[in-house]
Amino acid sequence: MLTADLLLNFPMLADYAVHAEQSRGRRFPEPPHPYRNDFQRDRDRVIHSRAFRRLEAKTQVFTRRYSDHFRNRLTHTLEVAQIARTIAGQLGLNVDMVEALALVHDVGHPPFGHAGEKALDTIMRAQGFFFDHNLHALRIVEDFELRYAAFRGLNLTFEVREGIIKHSHDYSPDKFPELAEYLLNRRPPLEAQLIDLADEIAYSTADLDDGYEARLLTLDTIRSGVPVFARFYADAERTYPDVIEKLKFNEAIKHILDRWVGDLIQNTKAQIAKAAVHSLEDVRGYPQRLVALSPGVEEERRLAKAFLYKTLYYNATLDQEKEEGEQIIRNLFEFWMAKPDHLPSSYQESANHTPLPRVICDYIAGMTDNYIYEQYEKYRQ
Repeated sequence: MLTADLLLNFPMLADYAVHAEQSRGRRFPEPPHPYRNDFQRDRDRVIHSRAFRRLEAKTQVFTRRYSDHFRNRLTHTLEVAQIARTIAGQLGLNVDMVEALALVHDVGHPPFGHAGEKALDTIMRAQGFFFDHNLHALRIVEDFELRYAAFRGLNLTFEVREGIIKHSHDYSPDKFPELAEYLLNRRPPLEAQLIDLADEIAYSTADLDDGYEARLLTLDTIRSGVPVFARFYADAERTYPDVIEKLKFNEAIKHILDRWVGDLIQNTKAQIAKAAVHSLEDVRGYPQRLVALSPGVEEERRLAKAFLYKTLYYNATLDQEKEEGEQIIRNLFEFWMAKPDHLPSSYQESANHTPLPRVICDYIAGMTDNYIYEQYEKYRQ
């Protein structure tokens, strides 16, 4: 019979995984929950947060002008979580922690996708600051979310907060002394390391799908630019010669996804064995990240990503929407810099102890696409 402790951590974790009972804890200590471990509680807090709900109305690549069928930040996040959970289970990692990290990994993104992030960063650098969506996500979970009487933020575990900033980027201890508590000179756990590649796999396959559905990418263009797709599409044609083109397309995408996920699992297992990693401390002390695709499959992923940048992300058809989004952000930022009394009262209060550009940036970054359009219509001259 399984004990309560085993049930909380089932299935059995590898020695190099993060074990919930060994967590460094929360900034504000809380008593243990009777039937959820700490990472399950983190996951649930993320799901119930306002920032998570707002992802539903934030652009991934395509706005709803094209179709309601395309991914938004929320559906993309759910796809990353599904992929990451599968990988974590096969590697013996803490699936609950991985799910929490996957669900929170994009909450720091502003409206209008990467165009919005670029616009905010450019504006902030002109003011002597910068915008980074990972660091903004940390600010959201540590301060901006207001759900609990005992503390500000979500009071997530150290490991999840660390993973928010370290899953895709290494921050220099010299340049970011304010992040010193997050062990910047050490590697993040494998649970955090796998999020970045789960994200890459998710959007590289999904954006091929959405680009094709939007008719910005043709079948011939994809076959000529993404060799791994061409191979699997040819297999689908031989296996299902009588089905419609879209179903053959879906088969090719499915097999790419399965190939990349399977390779990531097997290659990471090999990397762990080669590095003789047996504990979390071994992972943290290893000179490089251990979660990785094999060289051949990494080249496939790199080619697919380069293809998407060349043919989809910088497609001239999307330029008008991106430029419009960037202009809206610039105009609203300038408006509130000149007239901060038009900010909501809570942000006006924040400006008493936080530089005004940062306050305005925080406000804009939290907006959905819909809400920022409303604000623009309200204040534009």
